Amino acid sequence: MATVSPPWSYTLQLPHDPRAPGIARVTLRAVLAAHQLSELTPTAELLASELLTNAHLHAPGPSALRVLWAEPGRLQVAVWDTDPTVPSGFREGAPVDLPQRDAEHGRGLHLVRACADAWGVSVLRELGASRGGKLLWAECRAAGRAWG
Repeated sequence: MATVSPPWSYTLQLPHDPRAPGIARVTLRAVLAAHQLSELTPTAELLASELLTNAHLHAPGPSALRVLWAEPGRLQVAVWDTDPTVPSGFREGAPVDLPQRDAEHGRGLHLVRACADAWGVSVLRELGASRGGKLLWAECRAAGRAWG
C-alpha cells in the first residue's frame, strides 16, 4: 500500500454556508484517521471548529481549511477567510479580554490560544496574494511521534 511521505497537507475549500464547519470537522477526522493521528483529533477538531466558526461569523465570503503535517510531531490547522481584519484575540501583544461569564459569544479564539501549542496569523495583503484575507493557524503536538 502506498503512503504519503511527510510533509503532507490537505486543503478543503468551503462556501459561506452554516454547514461548512461541520463538513470540515468530518473531513479533518477522516484525514487524521487515515494518517494514524487519531490521538490528535479532539484538540485539532476544537481548533478547526473555533477558527472555522469565527470565519463564518465574521467574514462575508468563502473560507478554506488547511491541515499540514510538516515537522516531527506537529500538526497545523489553518483557516483562511476573505476578511483581512485580525481578530483581537489573535493580535500580537493585545490584552486578553475574557468575555463576561454569561456572554453567549467571544470565547472561541481564547479556547484556541489556550489549547494550541502555538498559534498565529498572516494577513494576505501583499502583492501576489491572489485572494487577500487572512490565515489564522494553530498547532498541536503529538507526543512521541516523528512522522505520520
